[in-house]
Amino acid sequence: MEIQEITEKIEMILVEEFEIDAEKLQPTALLKQDVGIDSLDFVDIVVAIEREFGFKPTAQELKQVKTLGELYTFIQERA
Repeated sequence: MEIQEITEKIEMILVEEFEIDAEKLQPTALLKQDVGIDSLDFVDIVVAIEREFGFKPTAQELKQVKTLGELYTFIQERA
């Protein structure tokens, strides 16, 4: 799957399901500090990733992901 398609899907999820301002969604944005994702949101993100991309990341894997760009790459490598 192309990184652009992954980016569009993740951004749509973050804007629609998490009500995050689209202007915050830059590849260098830190998930916790800049985007405002908390530990409960990560659970919902795991569900969204499984639904959209067909795999379920573990909590340990997601702990390594710090920025949106890293999240896009993480999904591309596994999808």
